[in-house]
Amino acid sequence: MNVTRGFTGRPRVHRPGLPPGQYDTGDDWPVLSAEVTPELAPADWTFRVDGLVERPRTWDWEQAHALPASAYEGDIHCVTGWSKFGVRFGGVCLDSFLDAARPRASATHVVAYSHTGYTSNLPLADLTGGRAWIAWEYGGQPLTPEHGGPARLLVPHLYFWKSAKWIAGLTLLDHDEPGFWEQNGYHARGNPWQEQRYSGD
Repeated sequence: MNVTRGFTGRPRVHRPGLPPGQYDTGDDWPVLSAEVTPELAPADWTFRVDGLVERPRTWDWEQAHALPASAYEGDIHCVTGWSKFGVRFGGVCLDSFLDAARPRASATHVVAYSHTGYTSNLPLADLTGGRAWIAWEYGGQPLTPEHGGPARLLVPHLYFWKSAKWIAGLTLLDHDEPGFWEQNGYHARGNPWQEQRYSGD
């Protein structure tokens, strides 16, 4: 994904629920990736939670699907300026995975990493309390590879680069450790309502 401060996108149209500096992309869902889309079959997908946890755990596709199903219905926002309203993702709430791994009291931050090697950093508090998911469905259909399938992290209240595609795992830390885009000048948290696009915003 090649993004600069000069990105202007489409004309801004005010809509209730639209963060500042965003436009409504309507039925479109732009494909933006920092890496080549991998060929990753569900049978080869795994998800791991490790680092500062009591019980590091790895789930395969079937084990992850055996956890209680959960869905997100709402909006998503990309740092490049588009927002998409009324989306529906299906998968498992991230709390189910974290509860099984039992984060230590010292854990404050997370590095999410993909099967491609992409990383993104997040405060642990942004991933708990029903605020994040491991998603493998979109609109009732399997999530397509270009949008992160077979499974991606979904953190819809933050800019969408935080929702790592092709998610492979989370490493819990006692400090913040910048991910791919954060090392290249993007904001450490990425709150769309505060326009936290770049470091210093």
